[in-house]
Amino acid sequence: MADLSAFPIATRWPAQHPDRIQLYSTPTPNGVKVSIMLEETGLPYEPHFINIGQNETWTPEYLALNPNGKIPSIIDPDGPGGKPLPLFESGAILLYLAEKAGKFLPSDPARRYETIQWVFFQMASVGPMFGQLGFFHKFAGREIEDKRPLERYRNESKRLLGVLETRLEGRDWIMGDDFTIADISLLGWVRNLVGFYGAGELVEFESLKRVPAWLDRGLSRPAVQRGLEIPKRPE
Repeated sequence: MADLSAFPIATRWPAQHPDRIQLYSTPTPNGVKVSIMLEETGLPYEPHFINIGQNETWTPEYLALNPNGKIPSIIDPDGPGGKPLPLFESGAILLYLAEKAGKFLPSDPARRYETIQWVFFQMASVGPMFGQLGFFHKFAGREIEDKRPLERYRNESKRLLGVLETRLEGRDWIMGDDFTIADISLLGWVRNLVGFYGAGELVEFESLKRVPAWLDRGLSRPAVQRGLEIPKRPE
């Protein structure tokens, strides 16, 4: 039986199955990357809901695992060399799980790095820009009279969607015929932009053809649908 007693987070969110990957998350665009990946790979895991609305990521127990105070984070009790491995940053977790499972990351070196570059594209550009657009369009930022920030993030989000639209020409998935961590990294963010943020009209999403079709294909995957709801929010 794995011993997670060295991790303070395991005292606040105890593991019922300490031999499984422990997922500490919320079903946000960043959080669902990892839950979708875990569902797609079939790796055994145990989810723990972290209430970001109540600032649970800023508790000492959570910060001991992720000093950046964000979700998601994991502990793999069977990490490299059989030792527990704590990880934060969703992109790093996707890469780790892909290599652990041997799935959703091409084995060919050139295609492997090409896939990774699209994960970095999501991490560096899509997530930050879409998130800021959501803030200025739906949340507290909408009350700011100066609309230049909103225009800035709207225009950049439209540009990034254009990059994806071009990439998907003649392709079902970001890497062609194969569904990969590149798609997993992006699906939740595009879905959130036009769904939860309600910014579809703002970025002229309906003027696109390939990105909406790609989103529909991704959302039709059973593992994606399951992952979007994990961890379950308390009722």
